[in-house]
Amino acid sequence: MRLSTLTSLGLLLPLARVYACDDHSHGGHGHGHSAPKPPLHPPSRPLEWGDINIIHTTDSHGWLLGHQKTVFPEPNYSADLGDFASFVSHMKEIADEKRVDLILVDSGDLHDGTGITDGFPPGGVDAHDANELVKMLPYDVMAIGNHELYIYDNALDMHQNFAPALNGRYLTSNVNITITGDDGKPLDVPIGERFVKFKTKHGRKITSLGVLFDFTDNDKNTTVQKVADMVKEQWFEDAIQDEPDLFLLVGHMPVSRDNWPLVFNAVRAVHPTTPIIILGGHTHIRDCVQLDNRSMALESGRYMETVGWMSAKLDQNKCTDAIQFSRRYLDTNRVTYEYHTRKNDNKFDTSLGEKIRNGLEALSARFNLNNIFGTAPQDYFLQSVPYPSNNSLLSLYVDDVVPTALRINNTESSQPALFILNSGSLRFDLYNGPFTNNDQFTLVPFADSFRFISNISLSHATAAFNALNNAGISERRQETGDPAARHYDTIKGYERGDVDRIFNNWLQRMDRETDVQRRDMESLTLGYVTNDSCPGIGDDIPHSPIPFFETPEFIASNPPTGDDITPDTLIDFVYIDFIEADFLEILNGLQTGKNYTLNDTKQYSPLLANAVLGVYAQEKWN
Repeated sequence: MRLSTLTSLGLLLPLARVYACDDHSHGGHGHGHSAPKPPLHPPSRPLEWGDINIIHTTDSHGWLLGHQKTVFPEPNYSADLGDFASFVSHMKEIADEKRVDLILVDSGDLHDGTGITDGFPPGGVDAHDANELVKMLPYDVMAIGNHELYIYDNALDMHQNFAPALNGRYLTSNVNITITGDDGKPLDVPIGERFVKFKTKHGRKITSLGVLFDFTDNDKNTTVQKVADMVKEQWFEDAIQDEPDLFLLVGHMPVSRDNWPLVFNAVRAVHPTTPIIILGGHTHIRDCVQLDNRSMALESGRYMETVGWMSAKLDQNKCTDAIQFSRRYLDTNRVTYEYHTRKNDNKFDTSLGEKIRNGLEALSARFNLNNIFGTAPQDYFLQSVPYPSNNSLLSLYVDDVVPTALRINNTESSQPALFILNSGSLRFDLYNGPFTNNDQFTLVPFADSFRFISNISLSHATAAFNALNNAGISERRQETGDPAARHYDTIKGYERGDVDRIFNNWLQRMDRETDVQRRDMESLTLGYVTNDSCPGIGDDIPHSPIPFFETPEFIASNPPTGDDITPDTLIDFVYIDFIEADFLEILNGLQTGKNYTLNDTKQYSPLLANAVLGVYAQEKWN
């Protein structure tokens, strides 16, 4: 929706009954999930159904337990995977009543994000157990994401154990894995399938592909072919030769400012008027574009906060007239699900939903996700408060959490230290109350190690930190309109999987562009306020925007102080290994006295990044 249409939103419509937890509770679950105490508004209007209807998920990153905190906007997203399974089952029943097709699609990134995927015991494989529950859902098509490729064992697990369960509909059009063939020699094969052709329940022919953006940080023995090269392959030309009733292009690639037009144009060159639906992902935003009047492309957010809906009324004569599409971004909670399925609480849960919920509870118990490290005394936020500030999570983390936890577990050095971190290593807000094992995985899911260089002058360390952030500022000034064409020299980079900058820019626009009238409406809770380029209003429920404050790419702890501390004081320069190569390059560019290499670095502590918050909470919050 454009800014000019904000005042014509459902703001002027009466918000129907507001549900509190007593109206919609489905029992206390072992993982702590229950209907939220704050009231939730129901959707503003029914969904628009067509001949083809799609429920879309993407970038779930393990958020299968639902968002369990009571501070908004978290209650908006409080449904778990069992609730979602029940929702899908009821929506399929409605589709049958209407005699139309309903397709369930996912666009990748099942790995990395919460304890339910990342909390496996030693010897396990990330997300393997959680994916056993995902496989119970009746997905028609799923595509691979970049987070399935950072570790070879994860990719192999998807090839051997996950893809077969989709019966040829786990799509990896431009992603291969090297395995050992029957003859004992290396064999390069698609992780899933390159494409699939199938018929819907009502006989409509669909050709579907699953495309990954031009990702470069995949593990050895996996291969990501550039999209521009993929569309020139003979198999691709053969796959799109026959005309279906619909091309369903699914993939882990944002629908704006990336390479979907390459795939779209290749199809259009053969089939100028065939309906095309694109379901993308990766940048964690709600977005929608139309590349022509017979297509629509949808991206449905992140972390199971959003379920995307799209419908299309297909013409029978394959004419050139515009197709009538609709799209909606659904907040994932029981109130939303019950409203759209016309089911009250007593009739909403299905046997499949209960089975998946029981599986989540068992997995949560097995991974010890409810273990409480301590009780956080207040809320700490990533971007909705200024940095530095007393309720900034970045301030808490770099000034207190990391120094405290690493000193407790530091076996290498006792010199004064300066700690440097990339702000993107933190993934979520930290809320007042019990801080659990699952919260720890949610906030910092990556097992990065802490490295250091000893005997660096405080002045050189400070200069290196400033240079890192200045380089990041320079990058922002030089950004083009095409994120896929950029290369970040000092941070992880778009091609290597970083989407923080794109997601944060989206949050910032949302905060700045929303009018004052909407922001001040007491009837609206905090949430996403989507402004995409498709017609009509996309958000299912009107919200007030989440406040946003810019944060630096890199953050540093308070420098050592004392009467004996000068700019020439030699300190330990501690950093996270994720930024090691960039850090060494910057450090060497600032001075000529020594050329620092990996041989000059050491492990600072055996403690990994995904454990520091738990150590800190045990020390400070008990």
